[in-house]
Amino acid sequence: MSKRDYYEVLGVSKGATDSEIKKAYRQMALKYHPDKNPGDKEAEEKFKEAAEAYEVLSNAEKRQRYDRYGHAGIGGAAGQNGFHMSMDDIFSQFGDIFGDAFGGAFGGFGGFGGTQQRRRRVNRGSNLRVKVKLTLEEIAHGVEKKIKVNKYISCNSCQGSGSKGGTSYSTCSTCHGTGQVTRITNTFLGQMQTSSTCPACGGEGQVIVNKCPVCMGDGIVKGEEVISMKIPAGVENGMQLSMSGKGNAGARGGVPGDLIIMVEEAEHELFDRDGTNLLHDAYVSFSEATLGTSLDVPTLDGKARIKIAPGTQAGKVLRLKGKGLPSINSYGTGDLLININIWTPKNLTREEREILEKLGKSENFIPSPTGRDKSFFSRMREYFTQ
Repeated sequence: MSKRDYYEVLGVSKGATDSEIKKAYRQMALKYHPDKNPGDKEAEEKFKEAAEAYEVLSNAEKRQRYDRYGHAGIGGAAGQNGFHMSMDDIFSQFGDIFGDAFGGAFGGFGGFGGTQQRRRRVNRGSNLRVKVKLTLEEIAHGVEKKIKVNKYISCNSCQGSGSKGGTSYSTCSTCHGTGQVTRITNTFLGQMQTSSTCPACGGEGQVIVNKCPVCMGDGIVKGEEVISMKIPAGVENGMQLSMSGKGNAGARGGVPGDLIIMVEEAEHELFDRDGTNLLHDAYVSFSEATLGTSLDVPTLDGKARIKIAPGTQAGKVLRLKGKGLPSINSYGTGDLLININIWTPKNLTREEREILEKLGKSENFIPSPTGRDKSFFSRMREYFTQ
């Protein structure tokens, strides 16, 4: 099932400002919030869909990739759904947008706004970047690649919780579970109150009773993962694709980051690329260009036969429609442009040289400055001098 356009989901135009996008998301999220629609699976899906759209459009880098390449530039391009956030993740990242609309703080999925209990902060893993080198043939048809990535993975000893033997968390004594510490400073303007992330618990509001000896309480360790990625046809050199949830694991059961894939296009022996078009230099002899001939030229799928018309000049460009590269946005397929070059022999036999010298004296073999037929101008001169 294809995804809906993110701008359409939020009901904004492509030129919408950040504040307009945030306002539109807040309206959608409040409309389909689970507390307002208990047990409504359709509302829950729309709530998640709105969060997915906002997660992309509120990020300048992701929005730029989405505007240029569509869904292929962010999540789904590399074989992922593009969005793996749970309800807790949504409230963790975007909960501040709701303000006090549902009584302030939010709990987890299944008790969103009624408990008034502060939700533990969800950590997010960092993004990873890798380069993938592709040939033009792979770009033309799309390809599945498997790569081994060194990254932070969830600790097997504690299942990512960071605690030894499944021991529970305890409320942080520094911030008393709020995740924030408040300081009051006396200034000449009066007292000023500032809040900052609790240094003892890192803003989580809880601390581990007994830390895991393997990961030292982080819930993540260095490891590696073999990742299979589907590269869509038509990608361009320097284009960045994104696989959601395939970056570094988040500390203590947090949300994993994304894997950013940068496409690197390998140089081709026979073709140059110009957008979706391919360029190829073909060579014919002087006699073939003069008399005309048929020529086999390479394509990404094999060979194609083209006709060289009699009198073809060097620099003539022939077009094979639809033999180029597909557009990643499904806007059709480019063409193969064949640039005709006249091959000039370097070593001639005596007989060949004599033949060419005789031909060179013929009026048909004397080029005019404009490239037009010299005999035409000769006939015109004869006409006006009669």
